[in-house]
This record gives sequence, C-alpha cells and structure tokens, in this order.
Amino acid sequence: MSEFTPSGGPAPDPQAGRSPFRPSTVVPVSLATIGDALGVAVPGVSADVAVTGVSLNSRAVEAGDLYVALPGATRHGADFVSQAIDAGAAAVLTDDAGARLLALAADTPVPVLVVHHPRNVVGPLSAMVYGSQPTDGTAPELFAVTGTNGKTTTTYFITSLLRALGRTTGLIGTIEIVAGGEPIPSLLTTPESTDVHALLALMRERGLEAAAMEVSSHAISFQRVDGVRFDVAGFTNLTQDHLDLHHTMDDYFATKADLFTPARAGRAVVTVDDEWGRRLAATAAIPTTTLATRPGAAADWTITATTARGLGTDFTLTGPGNATLQVHTGLPGGFNVANAALAVVMVLASGVDAATVQAALDSRDPFTVAVPGRMQLISERPAAVVDFAHNTDALARACEAVRPGEEGAKLIVVFGATGQRDQGKRPAMGAIAARLADTVIITDDDPHDEDAAAIRADVLAGAVAARDGGSLPCEILEIHPRDEAIRRAVELAGPQDTILVAGRGHEVWQEVQGVNIALDDRVELRNALTARGFNVLQDDRIES
Repeated sequence: MSEFTPSGGPAPDPQAGRSPFRPSTVVPVSLATIGDALGVAVPGVSADVAVTGVSLNSRAVEAGDLYVALPGATRHGADFVSQAIDAGAAAVLTDDAGARLLALAADTPVPVLVVHHPRNVVGPLSAMVYGSQPTDGTAPELFAVTGTNGKTTTTYFITSLLRALGRTTGLIGTIEIVAGGEPIPSLLTTPESTDVHALLALMRERGLEAAAMEVSSHAISFQRVDGVRFDVAGFTNLTQDHLDLHHTMDDYFATKADLFTPARAGRAVVTVDDEWGRRLAATAAIPTTTLATRPGAAADWTITATTARGLGTDFTLTGPGNATLQVHTGLPGGFNVANAALAVVMVLASGVDAATVQAALDSRDPFTVAVPGRMQLISERPAAVVDFAHNTDALARACEAVRPGEEGAKLIVVFGATGQRDQGKRPAMGAIAARLADTVIITDDDPHDEDAAAIRADVLAGAVAARDGGSLPCEILEIHPRDEAIRRAVELAGPQDTILVAGRGHEVWQEVQGVNIALDDRVELRNALTARGFNVLQDDRIES
C-alpha cells in the first residue's frame, strides 16, 4: 500500500531517483491502448497520454507512471493520489472504492481509469508497459523454483551452472536481485509484479540471456508473478510452513501447483521425494520431468550413487536411456544434493544437452558457490554454520547435515521462531532440536509485534516435552537476546563440536515491536569465535 510522502516542490525530473529495478528506456504506451486492454473507455482528450511505467506505491512513482491505487490494510491507495501526481504520475488506475474517494476530493488533474479488481490486471498491464517478455527471442530464458525449502540455493545453483555454460544471468530471490549490475538487497522473496516486469525488461535491455527466480506461495497468492511465463518451473518439496496464510496443507499445495499451468510455465521439473511432489507430477498440466533423490524412488532422473567429499558430496545422476552425469556440490547435507540435482535437471529441461552440462560441471564446479546464509560455514574448528532453516523440515535437515561424526563431539543449535507466523510449528521445532542436538539454545528470531517471551515459551514447551518424554540427554537453555545466545553457544563449544545458528540466515535486521535492530548472525558468530581464539574463515560475502 502507498504511504504518505510530502508533496510540493519542483516538477519531477524523469531521471532523478530512478528505481534500480527499471530499464533506462521504455517505449511509451498510450492510455488508449491500456484502456483497450482493460476494456475501459478512455475519453479522446486523454487517449494520447503516454505511460512509461507502473507503480503501486506513491513513494516510488516516476514521471510517466500509471499509479495503481489499491485497497490496503488500513488505507486505500486513492488517499495518496495527490502524492503520486506530484511525483509525475500520468494517470491513475483504481477500483470503485478508490473512484468514490477521488470523487470526494478535489478534481484529479490526470485521467482516472476504473476497473472492479485492479489487482487482477496489474501483472499483465506491467508486462505490456515494460515489454518484459516480447516474442522476438530477446527476453531472458526464465527459470522458476518453488517449494518450501531449497528455493534460494537452487536458484543460485542454476545461475552458477548457466554461467559455467557461458550464459549471462540474472537472479531474483530472497537474498538479492542481480540484473546485470551491482546486487540489490531483497525485501521480498518475490517482488511486486510491477517490479518483476521492470526487472525482466532491465535484464533484456542489458543483454542477459537467462534468469532464475524464487517463486514463493505468497508471490502466487498475492499475484506478484501474474503476467510472467517461465520457460522451466522446478519444485523442491512441500512441508509445513505458511499455514497462517494457507490454513491447510492442501491449500498450500494448490497454490504451489498453480505455477505448473500453461499460463505460467512451459515445462516442469518436479522432485518426487514426498507425496506432494508425486501428486504435482501426476496433475501438472505441462510437460513434466521427474526427479528422485532418495533411494528406491521411480523417476525420470534419479540419484544412483553418493560419496562424501570433504563437507560436500559427489553423486551420480542417472536419467533416460541410462544417461549419467557426475556431479559435485561443496555444500553440506543431502538436501543440497537434491538442490544441485534439481538445478541440473532444470537446465537439461531447457534444452542443453547432457554432454555440454557435464563439461561445465567438470570445468567450473558450479555447485560449490557460496550462498549467503545457506549452510554458510563461518569456522571449521569448531564447525560453525549459519543457515536459514526456519521451519520443522528445514531445521531437521540442517541438524542432520552438520551432526559431527567424531566420538564425543556435540551439536549445539541456536534458534527461535518467528512472531505472527504459523504458531503450530513452534513446539514441533523445539522437539526436533531436542531429538537431534546435544545442546539446544532457544532464543528470539524476529518477534515482530508478538511477545518474544511467549514465542520462546512455545518452542521451549516442545523441546522439554520431547526431552522428558523420550529420556533424551540434551541440555536445553533459554537465552535472549539472540547475540547473547550465540556467544553462549561458542562458550560451550570445543574445537571438535559443531554450532548451528538457524532461522535467520542472511538477514541483517531483527524486527522487534516495529523497530529494526541491526543483527547479523554471521557477524555475531564470527565475533564470538574470534573472542574465544578460534580461527574463522575469511569470506567476503559473510556480511553481504
């Protein structure tokens, strides 16, 4: 929703404060053309008004934009039309409620178009204005990855493999946006549709040949990828998360499955390790290639052999006609084997032949790329890892991946649960930590506007119940604030032990009662290790 910004001042400069998401040049689209697409009559005097951008936020409006005024949680975007016009908006699109608000205000000096459900047309309209996916072959090839866990790492792996193949690539995801220039930190896993289409146009303008994008269930539900058609869509897995939005796992699945339809994607690659993947493969309405990463499962591509190499894994991927690929990932955990396998099969599904992919795998080792906050190794003795694991399945996989094999070595896990999210997973996460770790330190994640102590109590109850009910030998501590919990974990660790700090990954701010507090788990962990005299790895991306 738009927010109030001061009005007045000189006329807007079209180049001043330009969004880093937008192309430098947009061919103007007449308001008459937009009206025709919407089925809305545009008076002759307004027909030639030129539109060169689309914005949902009055503070982000640039000269020539169509400002889309949508209803918000507490205010309607129509309340901010004057600010949008001051910023250079050429026209307004709104709903009936917005039109009534504008009628009560002073005369609006720009054309106003009214449709019943403007949110439904924002994506296709942005595609039209920015020309984000023309049919002339100049648009980047698009790879979408969805699923509960593994989206970020898989998109990094796809990007790294494509670069090893000599392609210029872009990236849109949880951590950052890369569109041919300096990386831009992300605010959402998938940006608003207006920004997505502007980014795709920017990538095309800069000559990028391919792009990988994380597509969350929120992005599909909130229509952030409307008007985008992906060349290949991939599915990782589905486990309990986001039930505050979707309410049931069936609804959560149905939202994800909507990506695998002809309007949204050309081909699919589906990991069938769980029942949800098997259901998706059976019902997807587009050509689908299946992948199984667990022994005994039937699929088009399967992992037939794995061998540990350092912290990572060498594995064999076997496909149709007994084709085989030898793959290595330097990132720990079986889930990163699955992520790497999905990246390979998605690139194969795009039309690259297996021999060419094998040559790139052999020459560039693309799956040893550093992914900020995803199984990110901060030190080796003790092994200290920061990961984004923030739900039950991800926490279990992370704990299993880093569990030390040395006799007498401990696993110390530091984690919490996010406020104002699915409360049902809190005790379950506590129970998982108690079963898989030797020392469990429960602390704060991002409480948001919820009482942090109450969140910790929910997690603690699950951990204690699992420990006492199963006579588990783990130690359970409740320590806050989070930086103190991390320091305590390091104090308890010996060189042979492993510390896992889970839940926040790459994030650098902790939100508490509406206030953002600077907090980076990687920095806190590195500082605590250094203070105790442990050696830390020098990773340029540790504070990215």
